[in-house]
Amino acid sequence: MPGTRARPAAFSTGPRWDEAERLTERRDGHRYRRRVPADQPTILATSGGYRPGERTRIEFDALVRHAVELSGAHGRRPRLSFLGTALGDPRWFSYEVLEAGRLAGFDVTVLDLFPMPNLEDVPGHLLEQDVVWVNGGSVANLLAVWDVHDLRPAMRAAWEGGVVLSGVSAGSICWYLGGTTDSFGPELRAVTNGLGLLPYGNGVHYDSEVGRRPLVHRLVGDGTLPETHCTDDGVGLVYHGPTLVEAVAETDGGAAYVVTRTGDGTSEERLEPRRLPPVS
Repeated sequence: MPGTRARPAAFSTGPRWDEAERLTERRDGHRYRRRVPADQPTILATSGGYRPGERTRIEFDALVRHAVELSGAHGRRPRLSFLGTALGDPRWFSYEVLEAGRLAGFDVTVLDLFPMPNLEDVPGHLLEQDVVWVNGGSVANLLAVWDVHDLRPAMRAAWEGGVVLSGVSAGSICWYLGGTTDSFGPELRAVTNGLGLLPYGNGVHYDSEVGRRPLVHRLVGDGTLPETHCTDDGVGLVYHGPTLVEAVAETDGGAAYVVTRTGDGTSEERLEPRRLPPVS
């Protein structure tokens, strides 16, 4: 495997965010106002977002809160939709997320797809959110269930409408063309049918699961995956449209990486993340 080249933390400052009111029309014809960053489809793809709680099982850590910050929501409680599809919508974890939202001051809505959608108008619901946060689990099953419910166009519409799309692990890979997954068994394999909002591959848990890095390099080297963007645990990648603008972190020591195909193999570039303020 080739050596790693490092890029400084300020590898991109990203464009300036100007807020604007936008009228959005739902499929039922209802028009409503929401404040969104103007013309900035945004994704925050992460290998983190949670921390142990003091009185609850989990709390939202800095990456979830940064997704809310990117949405531009202010002057009211941010709206976050949580999707636990990749784990089969376990009710116990949905409860923990609702508690984390209560502590953070967010209005969290759980969008279940098992055994059936718990909301009548799923595309309309997504458009009304500030953030869509997708939990980890099986990305292969996540994508299969989303396809059954035709959520690809709904997710794209939300993204284009200014809703920040975010998530952890499977909830990171899903926004890309594909990545590495244990969805099929203990041996990691490629998944290549992601939503493709981001025209890259994605590697998650790059530092904590030893098989991830060599498989990413092999898949990029043989052309199974295109240029692939990877995150250590506690690190996230911010995109405006399809452009990577910043790596951010909620813990110390981690980094992000860009793996590309070269004439004689692959090359890996390390991106030093900006440390997000700790959550008090």
